[in-house]
Amino acid sequence: MSLSIPIIDGLIGVGGKLIDKIFPDPVEREKAKAQLLQMQQDGELKELETRMSAILAEANSKDPWTSRARPSFLYVIYLMILASIPMGILSAFDPALAQSIADGMKAWLAAIPDALWTLFGVGYTGYAAARTWDKRTILKGKQG
Repeated sequence: MSLSIPIIDGLIGVGGKLIDKIFPDPVEREKAKAQLLQMQQDGELKELETRMSAILAEANSKDPWTSRARPSFLYVIYLMILASIPMGILSAFDPALAQSIADGMKAWLAAIPDALWTLFGVGYTGYAAARTWDKRTILKGKQG
């Protein structure tokens, strides 16, 4: 799985084409391409380490608002899912009221700018990926 951004991928592609033109010898060409890929992987690893350090700092924070952000978000989502039960019952007795409540919630969520949804999605995905990587690292340490 590649963690690089499109600009870096583009530079790697251009670098590979330049290597093809600069090194006519196939062995030297493959050696140069391997070094270029290694440079890309080293950069991705450094980027991942930077992200991990920020995420771990948040998780280990003594501030309850910071360290409990992920579980709090899950509780809010669970609450919204559970709210669908009484909303279903309400729609059986007063469909217009249930529709009005649903429309209000939809309008409220639509008022949140797309950039914030994107930021949240990227941040939450990065946090989850880093936690998975951290757990795998811990498990490998216990096995070895």
